[in-house]
Amino acid sequence: MSRLPRSNLRNPGAIKKLKLLYLAKILLDNTDANHDITLDEILNKLHAYDVTAARKSLYDDIAQLNDFGIKTQKTQYGRTVHYKVIGRAFELAELKLLVDSVAAAKFITEEKSNELIKKLESLTSRQEAATLQRQVYVAGRVKTMNSDIMKNVDAIHNAIANNSSLSFQYCRWNTKKELEVKHDGARYHVSPWGLLWNDGNYYLIGYDHDTQVKDIRHYRVDKMKNILIENKVREGREKLKKLDIASYGKSKFGMYNGEEIKAEILCKNSAIGVLIDRFGTDVTILKEDEAHSRVFVKVADNKLFIHWIMAMGDNFKIIGPENLVKEVHDEINRLAKQYGLAD
Repeated sequence: MSRLPRSNLRNPGAIKKLKLLYLAKILLDNTDANHDITLDEILNKLHAYDVTAARKSLYDDIAQLNDFGIKTQKTQYGRTVHYKVIGRAFELAELKLLVDSVAAAKFITEEKSNELIKKLESLTSRQEAATLQRQVYVAGRVKTMNSDIMKNVDAIHNAIANNSSLSFQYCRWNTKKELEVKHDGARYHVSPWGLLWNDGNYYLIGYDHDTQVKDIRHYRVDKMKNILIENKVREGREKLKKLDIASYGKSKFGMYNGEEIKAEILCKNSAIGVLIDRFGTDVTILKEDEAHSRVFVKVADNKLFIHWIMAMGDNFKIIGPENLVKEVHDEINRLAKQYGLAD
């Protein structure tokens, strides 16, 4: 517990100012909607900070804190007065939501997740902070190993704010479970236009300067290394005007690139909620018969989407377009050969 510096022990003015700050800390740390504190307990805790106070002076101090915005509720049980802070900036349910989001985010390292959760705990009382810690289990979750993730996000935001392009090295996992740079460390040159959180990972959405077919690409932020903001204005504004970044994330299964197509799926009505959960309510649904519907979704053409449909068993069947149906047949034949089932 932090005590007053010795230089303040003989300075009544400094002690008076610090008394108000310590009083606010005591109330915020020890009370909430379900926990209160008595004046005697407040006096004891102030004494632990080397602060002495008269009971009567605390009434005025608490009134000043109320005027400042730290709202307290006074309740009297018999001859004992109790106080508790009410109306905090964050409700406990809101903090639980934020804590769960931090814990679930794959792009934040385990160490940084625990650090952020501790900071969120400081926004409520010790009693409620304990309930936050009990409900969260960060250890063992799949988390990034890149400790530069926060600096990467900051650099990307700065580049966007300054209308500047950036460059970076991009990494991939090797057999030693290490992130190694791709293309012998060659730098990627990209105009950043947005950040997308998809399936627990953070992605940079940008305009690729280097490929022959210059186009919109996405990159895992936790796999970016040595980011530099370049002295060059961003490119690709016209292409980005045509792009809905949120929809872009829905169409990219596993965030793999592929030509965007409009897939037609024969779906059992009992399973249609799965498609709506994945693609949203903007999908087109046409009645096929009493038990089935035809559903049209925009999706990147890649094998991950095909296998996702296959994993749903007889609930879904790809019926269009023709080239996508052919890809399904080709993939089934490939799997049959791979597992020795082909003639």
